[in-house]
Amino acid sequence: MPAAGVKRFAARATGALTLPPVLAGCDAPLSTLAPAGPVAREIAWLWWAMLGGAAVLTLLVLVLLAMAFGPPRKVAARRWTHGLGLGLSLPVLAVTLAAGLWVGERILPRDDGALEIEVHAVQWSWAFTAPGPDGPVTTRDRLILPAGAPVDLIITSGDVIHSFWVPKLGGKMDAIPGRANRLRLQADAPGTLAGQCAEFCGLGHAVMRFEVEVVDPADWENALRAAADDGDAADD
Repeated sequence: MPAAGVKRFAARATGALTLPPVLAGCDAPLSTLAPAGPVAREIAWLWWAMLGGAAVLTLLVLVLLAMAFGPPRKVAARRWTHGLGLGLSLPVLAVTLAAGLWVGERILPRDDGALEIEVHAVQWSWAFTAPGPDGPVTTRDRLILPAGAPVDLIITSGDVIHSFWVPKLGGKMDAIPGRANRLRLQADAPGTLAGQCAEFCGLGHAVMRFEVEVVDPADWENALRAAADDGDAADD
């Protein structure tokens, strides 16, 4: 086999061997490309749209680069700048911008009476206070959500800036001292998800993680009672 053919075969074989691990990484606990809720799906869709736009522009650059190494071509400057430069890049960027604005509007919290849970961050843990059936229940590093229901998280901080993030449910929201930020999340089905602080907040930042327990809506109040009864509730 010619040397060029050997190189092509090796490249294809390497791609075939590395593709499964790469795709498997998309379903990791902290992957944003394995959405488990409507907000996360909107963000994942936007990511794919941006990737497509970037791929088109990259292809254009590569084509122009290949043309530069080819035989000399007489092309008017106006055609290069207006036709290829603006004529292709501006529509791609405009579509990407429109997609971003559309997704951003759809994931904003609404004044629709959704369940509200207070999220308070301190170095280096999270406290979640939910309106339980027998009064507010505060849990440490464990957020209990009802499946299929929109939930507004009221996020605050007691010391420095932190960032609340559950990759499979939605975008990040900063926890800022003296300010309450609101984030709308919704989980599709019961299960356990991973969350973490996404803003460097000190030496313990790496361990500032939490667990999201999504339960059936009919079992949500019982899950809060259980959390209070079995010692999971945090001290005020």
